[in-house]
Amino acid sequence: MTRRIATGIDIGTHQVKLVVLEEFLDKKGVLSRKILGTGIAETKGVRHGYVVNKEEVAHSIREAKHQAEATAHVPITSAFLAVGGISLDEARATGNAIISRADQEVTQLDVDKAIATAKEAAAPAFLNRRVLHTIPLEFRIDGSKVLGDPVHMKGVRLEVDCLFITCLTQHDDALAAAVEAADIEVIDQMAAPLASASILLDGEQRMKGCVLANIGAETISIVVYDEGLPISIKVFPMGSSHITEDIALGFRISLEEAERVKLQRLTGQMYPRKKVDDLIATRLLAMFTLVEKHLKSLARHHHLPAGIIISGGGSGIGSISDIAKDSLKLPARLAEFRISPDAKMRDATWAVAYGLARWGLTGETNAPKKSVFMQLTKFFKQFLP
Repeated sequence: MTRRIATGIDIGTHQVKLVVLEEFLDKKGVLSRKILGTGIAETKGVRHGYVVNKEEVAHSIREAKHQAEATAHVPITSAFLAVGGISLDEARATGNAIISRADQEVTQLDVDKAIATAKEAAAPAFLNRRVLHTIPLEFRIDGSKVLGDPVHMKGVRLEVDCLFITCLTQHDDALAAAVEAADIEVIDQMAAPLASASILLDGEQRMKGCVLANIGAETISIVVYDEGLPISIKVFPMGSSHITEDIALGFRISLEEAERVKLQRLTGQMYPRKKVDDLIATRLLAMFTLVEKHLKSLARHHHLPAGIIISGGGSGIGSISDIAKDSLKLPARLAEFRISPDAKMRDATWAVAYGLARWGLTGETNAPKKSVFMQLTKFFKQFLP
């Protein structure tokens, strides 16, 4: 029986999560996956997704690693790493290539050349930044849109609109250094919103159009899908900890007590429910106003039939779905984490680490470099219905 193992690491502001996933082919030739182990530890040394103390982050990773090794019964020496936080950004550019063959048939070389010219055009946006993902959004041959892969079609001129997902080089290097300080080799890295989307969104949602919003402790990260492709990633410096701060200021209490009030662990006359709900609703409305502004910049506000899917540690606060629905004028729902109940992962906050491990098992990662179009297509095909 052949087996492969991959590990995903998600370093959040509050918690480090680690998932060890096994893929094996049994004697009947059936491909199966099994979660061998998970690890979780309090994150120290991170602020807004940035590493501010490498040693503390490495210590948190080691804690999660030891937990996962104890249940997986395998040593963890390498892993796939999520990159998140406000360091994430995007750039767009159009590239083109004259089709090289005499019979005017598009080859993979033409596609690669068009994408390369798009990357050159976007180069000014890459100062002090690293490109994590290159995503072709649309191909055109002689001005006409191509549905799917343009290879083997015929024409004179090939154009491509590309989305580049980037992060600060310094941030990326610091994350990788912290992981390696915990004696784990980083095989490859993926933008955290894409990792979670690969698990929390199905093929129909991505095809019809939707936005996945992850509400973390200090940030909201969104990824927008349309026609099956991620067309935008954005991270806002606002999260569930800001709700805690609003409650602390509103009632003039400590942050620790405010957190308990937010989670409805404290009730009574001292903390009227209506005032608490109003404070929560005001902050959530501010969050979704940021999301709406970004959707407007993409000309996608009110035009995503699959609506907004909400995940992250802050997704269970207040009447968040109703507030999102009223604010964005879109269908709204909480993300569903469809996985075996015995997997020791109780909610969608594990989606990033699990998605990374799944990604690692596909073999369609950023290294070694492959056809960008085929790499993206193969990766997302596994999640289609």
